[in-house]
This record gives sequence, structure tokens and C-alpha cells, in this order.
Amino acid sequence: MMASSRPDPEPEPESVFPREVGLFADSYSESSRFCFCGHELSITQNFGSRLGVAARVWDAALSLCSYFESQNVDFRGKKVIELGAGTGIVGILAALQGGDVTITDLPLVLEQIQDNVHANLPPGGRAQVCALSWGVDQHVFPGNYDLVLGADIVYLEPTFPLLLGTLRHLCGPHGTIYLASKMREEHQTETFFQHFLPEHFQLELAQRDEDANVNIYRARHREVGPEGHHPFC
Repeated sequence: MMASSRPDPEPEPESVFPREVGLFADSYSESSRFCFCGHELSITQNFGSRLGVAARVWDAALSLCSYFESQNVDFRGKKVIELGAGTGIVGILAALQGGDVTITDLPLVLEQIQDNVHANLPPGGRAQVCALSWGVDQHVFPGNYDLVLGADIVYLEPTFPLLLGTLRHLCGPHGTIYLASKMREEHQTETFFQHFLPEHFQLELAQRDEDANVNIYRARHREVGPEGHHPFC
């Protein structure tokens, strides 16, 4: 009997088919730990097509948290709102630092934020989670926030006027806006900070992270103060 001339099939290397079933699922969750201002934060990110860009912790959010830590930004007793919160990490840190915080995003993102709030803040903690669509229902919220926060929320040019209107309403007359942004040329991010925001706000580049290509801007209403302006502090 002649031996078969066909070679035995080679076994598939295991690396081709990872065992993590989650990689092949429509969605999967991943929990990460971050440490800022002496707090260890446990943040769950729910990856998948449903949440899209809202699922993950972006570099800009980590840069903003690091900035708050390095500059010892005082949240105690401040009325704070975060826009486009995604995972909620920035707002959660603000609450842990003593702020009275409202964390907002579109309705489909709220469950992820709420889960992270519950995982990091004690029951009855000073953070509430609410839906907010820019340019649609910002007037449901008061217009006297001390601090308005946003991390990587400037990336869709059609939303720029809506975001600007929302910031104008939410930021109190003596309030401060902190926006951290990855500076993406293809998304016209710089246009928002060079042309849209300066129309109504006194703007300052507070920090530039070259490695991450993230800028942190600080803004206040132009009409604040007896001389028509208010110094940054």
C-alpha cells in the first residue's frame, strides 16, 4: 500500500485564535484602575458598537485628571457639571474631591456612567447622572455652574455651535470651563478653540501634552468683573 503523498495538516497556532471569548462578542467589558489625587478609581469600559467612542477612557480624560492633581484644583463646595462624560472618570474624580457634580452624556451612555459612579462613590455621594443633548435641552439645567468640564468632546464640527451654546448657558458668570482635547486636524478641533470659543470666552491654554497631543484649555466669560474681564485663578 502506497503512503499518502499529502502532508499532514499543520496544527493552527494558538495565537491565531485567542481564547478570550470577549474579543469575538458584539460587546465586552474591561475594568481598569487609575490613581489620581490619592483616590484609586475603578472604571469599567463597555466596548462594542452600541456605545462607540463613549465606551473608553481617552487620553484627554487622563490628562485632565492629571492636571487637576498637579494644579491642586479646588472642587470643595463647587457646583460642577461634566459634558460628554463617557465613562464618567473626570466627574467622579471631581466628586471625590468635594464637588457637587452633575455628570452628563447622551441617554444610551448613562448606564455605563451610573455603574462607574456606584463603583467609586459611596451611596448618597455628591454626583448625579443626567442626560444632556447639546443645543437641545441645556436650558433644563441651571446656568450657574462654578466649573464646566469636558474631555475629548470637541471632534465633530457640526456640533461646535451646539456645544458653544451649551457652554454659554451652563457656565456661571464667575465660572470656569476646563476642556481637554486631542488636537486632531482631521476633525477641525483647533477651529473650535481658535474661532468658536474666543467669540464669547476669555481663553487660555493651561497645559500642552506633546506626547499625547492633548491641550487643556481654561475659559471664562468675557463680561465677568468690574473692568469687563476676570483674571484666571
